[in-house]
Amino acid sequence: MTEVEYTSVRELRGPLVLVDGVSGVGWDEFALIRLANGELRHGLVLEVDRDLALVQALEGTAGMDPRRTRVAFTGAPLRVPVGPGWLGRTCNGRGEPVDGGPPVFGPRTAEVAGAPINPVRREPPAEPVLTGIGAVDVLTTLVRGQKLPVFSSAGLPHLDLAVQIAAQASCAGEPFSVVFAGMGLTHAEALAVREGLGERAAAGELALFLNTADDPVIERLLTPRIALTVAEYLAFGEGRHVLVVMGDMTAYAEALREVSASRGEIPARRAYPGYLYSDFASLYERCGRIRGRPGSVTVLPVLTMPAGDITHPVPDLTGYITEGQIVLSPAVHAQGVFPPVDPLSSLSRLLRSGAGAGRTRADHPAVAAQLIAALARARQVRELADLIGQSALSATDRRHLDMEDAFLRDFVAQRSDENRPLTEALERAWQVLLRLPAGQLSMLPADLLHQRLHAEAPPPDATDPLSAGTGTPPEGTAPPPAGTAPRPDATDPAAPADPPGDAVAGGTATGSARPGADGAEGKDARPRAGRSDGAEAEPPADGPGGAEAERRAGRSGGAEAGP
Repeated sequence: MTEVEYTSVRELRGPLVLVDGVSGVGWDEFALIRLANGELRHGLVLEVDRDLALVQALEGTAGMDPRRTRVAFTGAPLRVPVGPGWLGRTCNGRGEPVDGGPPVFGPRTAEVAGAPINPVRREPPAEPVLTGIGAVDVLTTLVRGQKLPVFSSAGLPHLDLAVQIAAQASCAGEPFSVVFAGMGLTHAEALAVREGLGERAAAGELALFLNTADDPVIERLLTPRIALTVAEYLAFGEGRHVLVVMGDMTAYAEALREVSASRGEIPARRAYPGYLYSDFASLYERCGRIRGRPGSVTVLPVLTMPAGDITHPVPDLTGYITEGQIVLSPAVHAQGVFPPVDPLSSLSRLLRSGAGAGRTRADHPAVAAQLIAALARARQVRELADLIGQSALSATDRRHLDMEDAFLRDFVAQRSDENRPLTEALERAWQVLLRLPAGQLSMLPADLLHQRLHAEAPPPDATDPLSAGTGTPPEGTAPPPAGTAPRPDATDPAAPADPPGDAVAGGTATGSARPGADGAEGKDARPRAGRSDGAEAEPPADGPGGAEAERRAGRSGGAEAGP
């Protein structure tokens, strides 16, 4: 197709170029902008009104002279080569290599705009993506094909967490790749990302796209779309499981707001464009699994909440589209814990789809639910302790506070270079839960809890008289009821004899028999004390009343005998 160059550039408005006298130009069409010095820049058509075309310049309009600038339209949307050639490469936000290597080529090209997966062809997510972060894998399990954002605030190590997940994530030995799209990064952050992911890039498992803060703002809108286009071909064209990490989505939204203002669009909430929700959805909904194809695309967006406000439009709209969130807490970060995950604000709505027998471990869902329930109780207790003081708390409440401290110290905290196996993370979760009384672990299956309690109990010591003597019943013998005293050993010379009139049936004094005359009264107290209700027995009348009371005390109902 012959390209027609237009020299009628009417106006430059920020990153936008207004071209007059065009014909046959369509929306989202790719354009080539040639400057007077021969420099070539790229653009996308944002809007067409009769013979006017509004083009956004990807590299910005700095240095352009409207009278000496020529614009050519290609007649097709922006396309990039796709294929495994992206793996191991580091590129800028436009997909141009910055690692000193040659341009990236592929067996075919694909439109950058892309399209969401057809809901009819979607396969429900079912298997986990293990990140090596214990708090994430156990409590907010990431599932293949899921979109699970990370909500953070300024000053929190969300970028470190994103890099660690991208460096450690795996899919149980299946073909796996990572596409990392950084937007609005400082040069120091970009360098940290390259160093943190260098090993994975060298292994040919990573495609890295970095848009820095001083790059043109328009490029920031293109970065996640190129990353998703590359990921889609790796997943559905080559059968790989691909994790796409995109951050910071707040910087992306700020760029969208700036472009919208340049176009003169009517702003919506907090000056963001009214189509912010649909724009986010056009990115997030490109992840998932397609029925009949082995690969999957999983998206992990990272965003910062301005002033920590979770009702801000960026996290608010993201929460409507995605399936949960991982929330980072400034309070946990202040305690020196990494990653500073807030478990009660975090959620993975697909946890039960990717966890359990045959996927992670049979006890995983129950342990996660019990941890969340125990932490919710601990938070209530801590608020109560702030009002009345810890000394006024019950022993069980203090055990919950101890459990919460152990949760952060022994379960959540891990090094930024530690790849913690899921089995180890679950065992740490069990150790935290077993700090509570068994009666407080009601969300765990009874047989599973019984098995763990016996596994954690120390073996009996043969030299301990409480274990070797009468303190421990022989195997196969039911232990005495709780709160009862053991019956003295008849072979022990120090054991006192049963006093006459004491109720000792079953070795337990369940009632109080009034002293009576020798003979009938002494005989009647023992059988009456063996009643299950433990009620006090009435003294029988002299004579035949003793036999009658003995007969009535033997009834199975255990009702109190009358005089």
